[in-house]
Amino acid sequence: MKVSVFVTDDEATIRNVLARRLSAKGHHVQTFDSGEALLAALDYETPDIILLDLKMQGITGLEALKEGRRKAPEVLFVMLTAYGTVEDAVEAIKLGAYDFLIKSIDFVGVEAVLQRALEYLSLRRRVAFETKHDFERYALPNIVAESARTQDVIKQIKEVLGNHNGTVLLQGEPGTGKEFFARVLHYNGSRKDAPFIGMNCTVVPGHVFEHEFFGYERGAFTGADARQPGLCEQADGGTLFLDDIAELTLDDQTKLLRVLQERSVRRLGGREDIQVDFKLIAATNCDLRKEVERGRFREDLLDHLKVVTLELPLLRERVEDIIPLSLRALMRKAMALGKEITGIEAAAHDLLVQYPFPGNIRELENIIERAVIVCNSPQIRIEDLPYELEAQPVVPVSILTNSETSVVRIEMTLGEHALRNIEQAVIEEALRFSNGNKSQTAQLLGVTPYALDRRLKKPDNS
Repeated sequence: MKVSVFVTDDEATIRNVLARRLSAKGHHVQTFDSGEALLAALDYETPDIILLDLKMQGITGLEALKEGRRKAPEVLFVMLTAYGTVEDAVEAIKLGAYDFLIKSIDFVGVEAVLQRALEYLSLRRRVAFETKHDFERYALPNIVAESARTQDVIKQIKEVLGNHNGTVLLQGEPGTGKEFFARVLHYNGSRKDAPFIGMNCTVVPGHVFEHEFFGYERGAFTGADARQPGLCEQADGGTLFLDDIAELTLDDQTKLLRVLQERSVRRLGGREDIQVDFKLIAATNCDLRKEVERGRFREDLLDHLKVVTLELPLLRERVEDIIPLSLRALMRKAMALGKEITGIEAAAHDLLVQYPFPGNIRELENIIERAVIVCNSPQIRIEDLPYELEAQPVVPVSILTNSETSVVRIEMTLGEHALRNIEQAVIEEALRFSNGNKSQTAQLLGVTPYALDRRLKKPDNS
């Protein structure tokens, strides 16, 4: 990435050394010998980065920073400082400077500082573009996939993109990004220029399903004052996404199965079948095979849905993605709120990485949004994060399920986690696994519902 850089310093040697080093990297460099000259230039041209000396004759670096940020709020200011004035550089950062660079004979640290600035500029531009062009958010090259687990998901997505009609089933806990990956499948496939229509089956009552799914003719029922195409027609040529598909009643499952088999629908009150062509992507946080065994889900519908099944990992299983996801969320929230926040301090960084995120990506985004709202500094600090992130050592616990059994996996750090923390973590994970059903949780843990209640109510779980 090549950028425009203004170098401002009243020492010619400093200006020349920096100009040579930056020009050698292919950047466009202009130099100025005073704050006054810099501010005058900003009336006509706006660079990407400004290297600005703190101690100059005439206007000081801090004064030039304040006025420069008013004229060019999008520019990243990097302050140049001697060893004895680091405190002034910290003050400059509080006033909105992006970073500071300690002067030396050869400026060996300039590449590292510039690289951080370039990465920040690149991310900010990408987020700004994605905000205006929503489909870019779902382009495969833009997906955060630092972890092996996420890279596996991306690999599977690439393998199924060539299947124009094949149904895809997304499985994962709440907050793991099922709708996000459904849109990734849509916007990277052959149907990307056609509609993406989504429905959450949890919020659509059974008696409303037919209205929403099939549409209706005028006069089909009381209140039907005009013809209304259903979701199947709206998704024609594109993708129909059904979230929480396990929440459909057996009757509605039968109606959905007929549409998948015949590829046609009939509006309520209509007389003719209407041909529809859409790719179905369904999502669930349930084990549909177990739902079939319990008589709550049709086996033949499951056979249609699981042509391709993608298992979405928990956020705590993709730790390498936590900070990149946090930074992207930070950019979006800061832009929306008009706040200049450029990163996350090291202590807050470590706290985020250590937290298990039971609510997955959705919880992370909520935490970052709250931090952006309360933050009054250039970087998210540990005090901007919710107290519960550091209230007590959290035990990473997860339940791994295969076709025959479920296994609890516990990562306990000796000397850090108390036994009561382990029990609490196992109970909470079992509750999530059973979707909050206490009777089922008690059965899974081999205790009575009364004993489970007693453990949940005791503050120390002893």
